[in-house]
Amino acid sequence: MTTALSFYPASDLNITPFIPAVDRNFADDVISGLALPQKQLHAKYFYDQQGSDFFDQICQLEEYYPYQTELNLLPKVASDLANTFPTDCTIVEFGAGSLIKIKPLLSAMPGIRQFIPIDISGIHLELACQQLQSDYPDLTVKPVVGDFCFPVELPALHNQQKIGFFPGSTIGNFCPAQAASFLENARCTLGPDSHLLIGVDTKKSPYYLHRAYNDANGITAKFNRNILSRINRELGANFVPENFEHYAFYNAGQGRVEMHLVSTAEHVVDVFGTAVSFAAGESIHTENSYKYTPDEFCQLATSAGWHVEQTWLAEKDLFATYLLRNHN
Repeated sequence: MTTALSFYPASDLNITPFIPAVDRNFADDVISGLALPQKQLHAKYFYDQQGSDFFDQICQLEEYYPYQTELNLLPKVASDLANTFPTDCTIVEFGAGSLIKIKPLLSAMPGIRQFIPIDISGIHLELACQQLQSDYPDLTVKPVVGDFCFPVELPALHNQQKIGFFPGSTIGNFCPAQAASFLENARCTLGPDSHLLIGVDTKKSPYYLHRAYNDANGITAKFNRNILSRINRELGANFVPENFEHYAFYNAGQGRVEMHLVSTAEHVVDVFGTAVSFAAGESIHTENSYKYTPDEFCQLATSAGWHVEQTWLAEKDLFATYLLRNHN
């Protein structure tokens, strides 16, 4: 028996109380981040509508290996999971974005009855869910707009078997302590005896990493600068994005790619009534992307209360996908 699709537009969602008021929270995070000795902005604020569109373009770039490598791995993962979860389960995707990577799972796993995508960008999520509705008319879809870094109250479920899905090595955007916190919160969101399918980028030659974050077409640079445009639009700041250069490099000591915006001249910017001074050559640290060996990630997952049940490695070990289980 199939379940008729129910789609809840993002504009109609009943947002649960733990989600902060976006504008005030955004302003506080921006002002406090720019007051630090090493100025920084949280990578989650990349993803307004324009930023989400830029990231979709990045994912189509030949240089950006994580996207296509993981996408090529997922059919094998999905085929294996179809035997593990043959009937009546719910997929909860953290940071759902364009919903491209859920499709190999939906196509290979007929036991998936409900899909709950969680994303901070409501407009982008709504558009993606409308397309998914057309592609999978027998699936119940219940999108949630919110910050998946915190525990999320899920909509009512028709079954208790929940599988979290966190592709794209988005966990690499957190420092190890924050990654452990996310994994602990995901256990809280998903509940006892749940699973988490997670994609994690591996440590590899800096050659691959440099190309992936410094594409020849400059799309990553536009994506990086867009966070300044968003601050201008939403907080009334007067950044001139062209006064900042995109800079990305692999920090081998920290095991991470860092993205920065580097000021090309000394100047002052007004941000929500706060004057922020920049020296020539001073940077705003906008993103980290941590890379993990399989042993390192398994240790991290175990420390957060998960048990690693299965590991899939892509060709040349460029990417890894793990199935974790929450026993509590």
